[in-house]
Amino acid sequence: MEALALERKAEQNRLLKERILELKKERNAIILAHYYQRDEIQEVADFRGDSFLLAQKAAETDADVIVFCGVHFMGESAKILAPTKTVIIPDERAGCPMADMVNVEGLRALKKEHPNAKVVAYINTSAEVKSETDICCTSANARKVIESIDAEEIIWVPDKNLGDYVSKFTNKKMIIWEGYCNTHDMLTVKDVEEMKAAHPNAQFVVHPECRPEVVKLGDFVGSTTAIIKYCRESDCQEFIVGTEDGTGYQLRLDSPNKTFHFATKYLVCPNMKVNNLKKVVRCLETMQPEIYVAPEVAEKAKLSLERMLQVK
Repeated sequence: MEALALERKAEQNRLLKERILELKKERNAIILAHYYQRDEIQEVADFRGDSFLLAQKAAETDADVIVFCGVHFMGESAKILAPTKTVIIPDERAGCPMADMVNVEGLRALKKEHPNAKVVAYINTSAEVKSETDICCTSANARKVIESIDAEEIIWVPDKNLGDYVSKFTNKKMIIWEGYCNTHDMLTVKDVEEMKAAHPNAQFVVHPECRPEVVKLGDFVGSTTAIIKYCRESDCQEFIVGTEDGTGYQLRLDSPNKTFHFATKYLVCPNMKVNNLKKVVRCLETMQPEIYVAPEVAEKAKLSLERMLQVK
């Protein structure tokens, strides 16, 4: 029975993928998928990547329609960077709890308390928060962004774990917001120590959104893209992975002969996983849900995103 169910599922996915190809051609659309998406979503994507790479692709594309398979703030960033494009997402409920942990009112109050500070916002924020920000960053370029700023005080929102990690590489004063990623923050020292004991030959690669005490245990610390690159190029054949489990698709694709163990079974973002092939088909058929960003918000937010993209 299980084999039959798997066979039916594979056939269903095959038909959905064929329909997606038809609709992409019809709509002149591209599909951008974050590394944390389901495997079948990543399979149909034109580009897979982290927030930074996908923001670049959105800004550069010649397509008329962008299907953004990620969470809501990513779709907003794509719309801000490509305002003439139609940006749709498979499920508008795909939010980001960390992005919701910072609000415009609180940020404005903090800016008044620290009038000489520049605001750096992790890309995991709403368009409204980005509009109150001097420059955005991702985990891939956070250190370079901090050093690019002509200010000695930095207001950092919203991820305290990434902020703590970045603060170790600068002499600038970091005023760090108390937000965090629900998924990465679940990983504990106990989880990692148990996995290291079970897999003594494995290296531990970890995302800086994890807790500081967990990050300290890393053999390599970096963004999702950096982790994938490190594992691909490393001579090590076995890894314990401290980031969201959707990353396994690209890890296995790049390094099929290497072994990957996720540091805990809880490294799954439920918001990223709400998207599926049926929803991709439906959003391409109906061109809904469409991302909208108010022009006055988009104009300000675009400056902070463009500044980020200019940092080398």
